[in-house]
This record gives sequence, structure tokens and C-alpha cells, in this order.
Amino acid sequence: MTHTLSGSRTRPAPARSPGDAAGRILRAVAILACLPYIGLKIAWMSGGHVGIPEGSELRDPGRQTVMVVANGLSVLMDAAVVVLALLLTRPWGLRAPAWLTALPVWVACGLLAPIMAGFPAQLAARALGFGGEDGGRSSGSGGTFLAEWVFGMVYGGFIVQGLALGGLFVLYARRRWGHLWRGRIADLPAHGAAPATRRPVAVVIALLTAVPAAVHLLWAAGSDAGLSHDRSQDRGSDFSVLEGAYVVFALITALGVLMVAFRAGRPVRLALPLSLACVGSAALACWGGWLLLTGLTAQNAAQEPTALMNLTYAVQMTVGLLVLTTGGRFFRERGSAGGAAAYRAS
Repeated sequence: MTHTLSGSRTRPAPARSPGDAAGRILRAVAILACLPYIGLKIAWMSGGHVGIPEGSELRDPGRQTVMVVANGLSVLMDAAVVVLALLLTRPWGLRAPAWLTALPVWVACGLLAPIMAGFPAQLAARALGFGGEDGGRSSGSGGTFLAEWVFGMVYGGFIVQGLALGGLFVLYARRRWGHLWRGRIADLPAHGAAPATRRPVAVVIALLTAVPAAVHLLWAAGSDAGLSHDRSQDRGSDFSVLEGAYVVFALITALGVLMVAFRAGRPVRLALPLSLACVGSAALACWGGWLLLTGLTAQNAAQEPTALMNLTYAVQMTVGLLVLTTGGRFFRERGSAGGAAAYRAS
């Protein structure tokens, strides 16, 4: 038997989890996927015009302050992906407060999910010949907003980031919180104070999601009712596909919440409705908040969001926050119930 100089036995190195190697690879992929976007934004903040063609409103000297602030915020947000990738793969990440991990992942999921779903769908729609418009790639005055390769590089990087972060969070959450979503919907309690409280809240959430679902469906179908002048002028297949994606996110949010609250689809694994509610609500809330924020930087009346646009985005944020707080309470109850069951079993 091997001994140390002090006479005590040496302890064997802790066995690595099977997910450790995958985690290291996914972490490297997530970090590398951030670099092109961060580099491009820093170039723009430094006064460079790479990827910004002549005639684009982004070259307007009057927008430089807004450009620096917006791009600086974007750099910080993408740099947070690097921190999050480390948090999900380092030992100290398992000791971090739950909200410090779950909340940033929820936000990242919300910002990336519409891009991950919408951008490939937009490319597919164009490949199939459904419209040749730029769908938001113009400046709103007939000029080109950004070079086409910028969208491919940026959105491609976002998709890679989303896939890598999603994989990292699954590995992390399975290790730390896997017991909270094990089992099937049928295993949820049918009676008691908690289920009785969840049901009316779920109905309210479902009714609220009907607002953005209906508005985005209207816009996806070709109507420009309630759109700002610039948005109505820049309509195209890309715009319609993205609006359709928002409809889907609204519907899966309501579906996931109602399935859990009313124990619908009992043979289904609990992880499915929880994932639907999480991804859908995050997409609605985060893009609702982002679009409200960008509306504040409108330079003229043609760019200002209309009352219907602001209402839609505000309801999206409300839905997301309701699902977030309701979900937090649900997991706390699950954790407490598990702890009490383990105590009784002992």
C-alpha cells in the first residue's frame, strides 16, 4: 500500500463522470463560436465598417453613440456565454446558487432559440423559392443594412452556441437537479394546495399567450396591421417565417404549462412539458424585452414601434416572467417533497 510522507494513505483520484469529456468539448465549441461575433462587434465599436456596405444607416455619423452602446451591450451578452460555459463545466459551478445558473441559461435559451429555429427555416424557405425579399436585411430606405455574409456568420455562430450551451446545461442539470423532473406526468399529485394553485395560474398564462400568438400569426399571414412603417416596408419571407416561429413558441408555452397543471398526457415524461414551457416562455420574454429596448433607440417616426407592437412585446415579457416564477415555485415544491419523502423513508 502506498503511503505519503506523513504516513497517511494516498487517496485515489476521483473518477471522472462520463460526461466530463463531452463537457470539455462542448465548452470549447461554445467559447470558439463566440469569437467571430465578439470580434466583429469590437471592430464596429472601434469605427470599422467591415460588413457594413455603403448606404447603410449604420454608417450614419449620428448613430455612432447608439452603435457603440448597442454593440457594447452585445459584446457583454456574448461574453456572458463564455462565463456560462465555464460555470456549467467547472466544479465551482455546482456550488453556485441555483438562480445564478438557471436564470442566465433561461435568458440565453430565450435569445438563441428563435434564431436556431428561424434562421434555418428562413434559408429553407428561400431555397424553396418562397419569396426573394430580404426580410429585414434592408435599411428601411432601400439600401442594404448589412452584407449577407454577416448574417450567415453571426447566426451560424449563435446556432452553434445554442447547441453547445444546451448540451452543457443538460449534463449539468442532470447531475445537479435530475431528480426534479424524473418520472411521468401521471406521477404528479392530483390533489392538494399546490395543484389547486397551479391550475388558475396556468389558465391565465394560456390566455395571455393568446395575445402574442394571434398578433404574430396575423403578421406571419401577410397583414401589416399594427406594424411600424419601416417594419411593414421590410416585410418578406424571412419576416413571415420568424413571425411564425413566435406563434409556435407561444403555443408550446401554453401547452407545456397546461400539461403540468392539469396532468394532461399522463404517460408523457415530465421533462417534455417542462422543456416546452421553459424554451417557449424564454423566447417570448427575452425577445419581447429586446424589441421593447430597441424601440427606444428609434431615430424617427417611421421606426418607432406602434402601440400594438409594444403591447405584444409587453405581454410576451409578462408571460415569460409568470412562467419563470411559477416554474421556480414548482421546482421548490418538488425538491421539498423529495426531501420529505427521503426523510420519511429513513
